Order: sequence, then C-alpha cells, then structure tokens
Amino acid sequence: MKRITEQSSNFRHLDKMSTEELLSNINKEDQTVAVSVQKVIPSIQKLVDVIVEKMQSGGRLFYIGAGTSGRLGVLDASECPPTFGVPHELVVGLIAGGDSAIRKAVEFAEDDIQLAWKDLKEHLINQSDVVVGIAASGTTPYVIHGLKDCQKNGITTGSISCNPSSPVSEHANFPIEVLVGPEFVTGSTRMKSGTAQKLILNMISTAVMIKMGRVVDNKMVDMQLSNVKLVERGTQMLMEAIGISHDKAKSLLLEHGSVRKAIENYNLS
Repeated sequence: MKRITEQSSNFRHLDKMSTEELLSNINKEDQTVAVSVQKVIPSIQKLVDVIVEKMQSGGRLFYIGAGTSGRLGVLDASECPPTFGVPHELVVGLIAGGDSAIRKAVEFAEDDIQLAWKDLKEHLINQSDVVVGIAASGTTPYVIHGLKDCQKNGITTGSISCNPSSPVSEHANFPIEVLVGPEFVTGSTRMKSGTAQKLILNMISTAVMIKMGRVVDNKMVDMQLSNVKLVERGTQMLMEAIGISHDKAKSLLLEHGSVRKAIENYNLS
C-alpha cells in the first residue's frame, strides 16, 4: 500500500520560514484540497444515495473513527439535529476511546480491534443502518475491524481515506479515497487530509438531509431555535415566505417551534 499521507512534505526547513511564508505556503497546499475532493464526487454520490435509501426505510448513519478523523465524524453528526431538526439518534458519531477522546487522546484506543463493534452494538446496530469508517491513513485498526464486523453482519459500509487501495477501503462497500498528497508538516493528517474529510462529511450529511426533505428551496426550515440568531433567521424566513410583519412572523415561529410548522399552520388558518 502506498502511504501518501506519510510522504515527506513538499516544503523543507519550515522552522526557518517567516510567519508570512508559513501562512502562504499552508494556504497554497490547502487550495489543492477542493480539487482533490471534486475528483471523487462519483464515489461520494454512490454513498449518499445508499444512505438515503436506507434512511427512507428507517435506517441510521454511523461514523466511526479515531483521533482527528473520529472528531470530525462526531462534529458532523452533532450538527445534524440543530441544523436539520432530526433526532440525535439518526446520525451518530463514534470515536475510539469514547466521548472523552474528543478532547484528550486515549492511548491505544484506536488499536483495539474489537472496540468499534462493541461501540456499535451499544446502539443496536442492524442491517437497516450504514456505517462509514473515517481514517486518513486507511490503516486504523478500530475502523478497519469495525467495518469488517459490519460486513460480517450484513451491514452496509462506506469509508473515507486519503491513501490509495488502503485496508479500510477493502472493507467498505462504498469506499471514498481522496488523495490530497503529502502534508505541509510531514504526516500531520489533521491538515489537508482533515480538511478533505471535513468537506466530504459536509457533502454527505447535507446532501442526505436535502434528499430526505429537510431543506425547502435553500432554507433550513427544520432548524432548532436554540439561540437569538436562529430565531431571527427563522423570522426572516417566514417574512419572506408568507409576507407578514416581523412581529407576527416571530410570534408565529415561537408558537409552532419551526419554520416548517409555522408555514403549515399559517396556510391552514
């Protein structure tokens, strides 16, 4: 297996660069990431379509990962309920070592080959669900064996990695391999690899939720009204959609709890 993520940086003597040089060169590297993601859109599309199909039949989406990859999965999953108004159980992010590993690394958790399946079983994983393994290197034991156990039990799997023909892809029905090249700091996959993974996760969850009807036109009509900013955003949506005053829109929104429900009830009145 060719480990692009471990190859030496395209830049030498970082410790002798000025601040401006460091920032400019990091930015140059970052600009290549979106192009790399664009190349794998067909693979992302296949995964999105199967997730939608499974969710329409009552299934859920799980992300499993360790370290940065695990944190990115947890982040994407945690943003679905407030953004799209879905239950917390619909998209679940699992990280090797548990929730404490989100803030502080748990030693050797990613090397436990039984841990991912144990974590998934706690959520009563079943054949209606989809499990996506996230591993920049594509060699993380927690992820590889989690996907392997899923496939043994007839559960659909996907993966996101940054090396070609990696072990994690072997156990994914729908593998995504986004090749971003060597990192600015050699081996620091929280950088370009992490950015690529974040972009792909954004694409997966957003596309899935749109296909599931959680966006109308270009608006988050089911977003949770969890702060003043979002209440104001929802109020503006209602003013635009229905053509009512600010005060009436805000009152209607707070009464019904979401933009969608406010519009539906207004149309019924």
